[in-house]
Amino acid sequence: MTAPAQAPAAGGKAPRRRRPLSFDRISFFAVFLLVPLALYLYLVVSPIIQAFYFSLTDWSGYDNNPNFVGLTNYVNLVHDDLFWTALRNNIVLAIVLPLVTVVLSLTLATLVTVGGSSRGQTRGIGGSGFYRVVSFFPYCIPAIVTGILWQQIYSPQGGLLNGFLDVIGFHNLANTPWLGDPNLALGAIVVAIVWSFVGFYMVLFVAAIKSIPAEIYEAARLDGAGRLRTAVRITVPLIRDNVNTAVVYLAILGLDAFTYMAVLAPSGGPDNRALVVTQYLYTNFTNAKYGYAIAMGVALALVTLVVSIGVLVSSRKQEVEL
Repeated sequence: MTAPAQAPAAGGKAPRRRRPLSFDRISFFAVFLLVPLALYLYLVVSPIIQAFYFSLTDWSGYDNNPNFVGLTNYVNLVHDDLFWTALRNNIVLAIVLPLVTVVLSLTLATLVTVGGSSRGQTRGIGGSGFYRVVSFFPYCIPAIVTGILWQQIYSPQGGLLNGFLDVIGFHNLANTPWLGDPNLALGAIVVAIVWSFVGFYMVLFVAAIKSIPAEIYEAARLDGAGRLRTAVRITVPLIRDNVNTAVVYLAILGLDAFTYMAVLAPSGGPDNRALVVTQYLYTNFTNAKYGYAIAMGVALALVTLVVSIGVLVSSRKQEVEL
């Protein structure tokens, strides 16, 4: 005798039956969910909680029982002019670096993929493969080596840049102290960082543009759209996710930038014009002010989180509008 069929619930949908917990399901949850979650909590969440706790102490880095001082470190941080100077420089980097790097990378990626002849099959400019390899090369150089390289290029005494300016006739600029001038130091460092990363993001955008069907570009060409209009109205919207990812990573790089600053402006540059929070944080670590330095790290992490969420929310709104 067979059991009667179960009546469908109101609304016409049959009730979902829960599958029994078998050994396979339990082992799957344990291996692929519980173990990664436990590792994440131990390796990521736990250090964050510990860092926040030590930011509420006067820990010098050597004593095992630091005194709990509450929000004193954060109050001192608010009244620390040097911290605000460093944070301002970080914010400038977080805005300028993504803007310049993404525009240059997108331009180069467009040229080597769809910037070739307007006749025949859609293709990039001649020798695009060579340009792709050459532009990616700076990203393979370690950041510390890149810093030393540009330090020599900017040297006011026999540096490559000043020598080049002297050769082409700009003799009045041949002795410019690029890293020693308060008005030029931060911009000079931005150039070095952009040079290091523009090739990597160009390759990222090239891969994204390659995934766009060629028929779309063919249709735009038949409609009379020029290269600039095609890039702005077709390429950028279709690779928006890649662009947003690049912006987030470059903004985070701008909020760090410790390695480049430590080499090119080890003391924060003239008048602290190139000082960043991570440098100031490191100085406090070396002065045994661990609690205060960790408070800076927590504040910088919050700023980074706000910037990342802002970029992601902005990109989500743009997707909805599209």
